[in-house]
Formats: sequence, structure tokens, C-alpha cells
Amino acid sequence: MTSEPDCLFCKFARGDIRPHVVHEDDRLLAFLDIGPIRRGHVQIIPRAHHAYFELLPADLATDIFALGQKIARAQKRLYNVPRVAFLFSGGDIAHAHAHLVPMVEGTDITSRRYIREETLSFVAIPSPPHAELAEVALELREGLQQDLAQGREA
Repeated sequence: MTSEPDCLFCKFARGDIRPHVVHEDDRLLAFLDIGPIRRGHVQIIPRAHHAYFELLPADLATDIFALGQKIARAQKRLYNVPRVAFLFSGGDIAHAHAHLVPMVEGTDITSRRYIREETLSFVAIPSPPHAELAEVALELREGLQQDLAQGREA
């Protein structure tokens, strides 16, 4: 398994830094985003370092997508949302990762193409307290395990 010594997500994958884990196996790690757009915002990373999603082996990308679907079903049920956004990213950390965001409003994720104002200002999304992140990670792990135990795949 490839790993980069200074990559934050590789540090998560190696266990050097422990995020609030939602799911882990030998190939993938899913954890809470520390600057969540909405409660339950999860990121999924491969344990092996691949800088960008287009560099992922197809089977690994498929595994990320399949886990994303399972987590999304738990998020929809737990947070009573009609949909969950799933997107691959790489703009902030050069380690392929997917975001799953429970969608409360249509603007929860958006593109510059849809914004009229020329000058925008942004503020950092506050990180919830450690205890809240631990609570959310637990509810998602339990929700995911409930689906897996009941054999829900769709």
C-alpha cells in the first residue's frame, strides 16, 4: 500500500491521527468531516495514497462508491433528508476522497456558475466540539451496521 509521509489522509489511514471513524476496512476509511456542511458530513478515503480520483484503480473507486451508497442510506434515514450529495474532491488535500453531505437545502453544495455576485466572501465552517463529532460518528456507525445486519442494499 502506498503512503505519503506528510499527507494528512495517509496519516489517518496509517492510524497516526485518529479521526471520528464511521467505517473502516482494509482498503477504505470513512470519517466525519471536521468542518461539516451539515450534520453527518462524511469523507471516504482509500487507505492507499492516490492523489486524485482519476488515478484510483477502477475497483477501488467502485468500493468507495458502494460504501458511499450504504452510508447515504443511513444518512437519509438518520437525518430525514431526501437526498445525499456524493462528490469526489481533491482541491484541499491531494489524496482522493469522496464527500457525502446530507442535503437540507439546494445550496448546501453549489458551483460558482450559479452565483451572481462577483465578489464573494467566505468564512470557515466551525468545527463541532469533539463530543458532538463522537456522537455523530457513533450514530452513523450504528445506522450503517443496522442496514448491514438487515441486509439492506437498496
